Amino acid sequence: MSASDNQVRIFDTTLRDGEQSPGASMTLEEKLAIAEILDDMGVDIIEAGFPIASNGDFEAVSEIAKNAKNSVIAGLARAIHADIDRCGEAVKHAEKGRIHTFVSTSPIHLKFQMNKTEDQVVDIITDTVTRARNLIDDVEWSAMDATRTPIDYLCRCVETAIKCGATTINLPDTVGYATPDEYKKMFEDIIERVPNSDQAIFSVHCHDDLGLAVANSLAGVAGGARQVECTINGLGERAGNAALEEIVMAIRTRSDILPYSCNVDPHYLTRASKLVSAASGFAVQYNKAIVGKNAFAHESGIHQDGMLKNAETYEIMRPEDVGVKATSLVMGKHSGRHAFKDKLKELGFELGDNALQDAFRRFKDLADRKKHVYDEDIEALVENEIAIAGENTKVLSLTVIAGTGGPQKAILTMDVNGVHETREATGDGPVDATFNAIKAIVPHEATLQLYQVHAVTEGTDAQAEVSVRLESGGRIATGKGADTDTLVASARAYVSAMNKLEMRQQTGNPGALQAV
Repeated sequence: MSASDNQVRIFDTTLRDGEQSPGASMTLEEKLAIAEILDDMGVDIIEAGFPIASNGDFEAVSEIAKNAKNSVIAGLARAIHADIDRCGEAVKHAEKGRIHTFVSTSPIHLKFQMNKTEDQVVDIITDTVTRARNLIDDVEWSAMDATRTPIDYLCRCVETAIKCGATTINLPDTVGYATPDEYKKMFEDIIERVPNSDQAIFSVHCHDDLGLAVANSLAGVAGGARQVECTINGLGERAGNAALEEIVMAIRTRSDILPYSCNVDPHYLTRASKLVSAASGFAVQYNKAIVGKNAFAHESGIHQDGMLKNAETYEIMRPEDVGVKATSLVMGKHSGRHAFKDKLKELGFELGDNALQDAFRRFKDLADRKKHVYDEDIEALVENEIAIAGENTKVLSLTVIAGTGGPQKAILTMDVNGVHETREATGDGPVDATFNAIKAIVPHEATLQLYQVHAVTEGTDAQAEVSVRLESGGRIATGKGADTDTLVASARAYVSAMNKLEMRQQTGNPGALQAV
């Protein structure tokens, strides 16, 4: 991976660190689709998962490794022989594979998490990095909680890792603690003081607990790092990671003070954002930078006046540069499949033939029920199709009887592994009755943590987009559903969350797998 001094490698960890977000589990099909778009858009390294975590994770990393055309495919491994061997087995199918191993270095982690001395951790680094390098040429080593590690000891650990064969050194801000000046200086000091630092590429990995992940990442690059670890939409544990789209567009837009380049094609950013949002069940906030619904929207009269005269008065980026186009209300029940496909492309979606056919059928059904079909309606429709793809349990039909007299009753038919089952149930309101009917068909002990509804567009015929979060046995899953009938959308969201929760319970995760 030779590059000029100003080349910044983009390391995407949406499929690993991003999926560690509570409720963000993804199916194998969803992971493969996300990996494909990351590979197409020019991401240098895709961290495809944690192979030791489950058979499902191992399978996902292996399949992504087999299919990747351009990107390096990395897997994460704790500083344990079994982890490293399993990771090596998963990435061996890649044309360019990487083992990414890590160990804690901060005093608080050594004392309370690892119960190890500094010397013992150095021995662990020597043993595990050497083992990884014997399996593969490309080895990344991370110092977990680097920003709370004394600089002298961090230098010792980094020197050891490079000496044992690490080709990339990641110094993560694991808990989002650092400020930009501190983070930049840490890299400057390490690169200057470690005698063999020129033999490795340094990497940043920042969490957003204080809202500084992107700022810290760019500061680390200014301090000498040449790899940025980030995720689509900033997905990740707690407050998330540095957002890939923000890193890429900051480098592209402010080249005057950020004299770097990267290989990512920004025209894919909106499409990737929508795909990850649909797969994870995590909606993108409207005012999210770059890919949020309002990122290129202007309501203030002063702003609108300026935009009409010259777009650069209030926009520092062009919407089309990130895959967004200003579109209008042109879709309706008379629109054909070709026009629908073009509209999807404008909105940042590219579907396969079967998925396109299903989405077009649902679009025509929606157009028959709605006076106007807005772009937001189409987005919600397609995202819902992506979310339910490959699910074993689906909602087929729902009838609800409600009113002031009560009790409310729901009659629900579902497809459960190819078998159609119908049940009716009562409840304290139509939503409760609907959810009780689902439980009657698929008994489970999951508890409802979140039920959220918002209208996709204005008007009484607007589609409702519902988010449901379920929890069972310490595992959390989030599902989304959309329909002009709020109760149908609610049922779909609940079933989607239930499917993801079942998948997560089947794959399982060993303890203490959270990392860097």
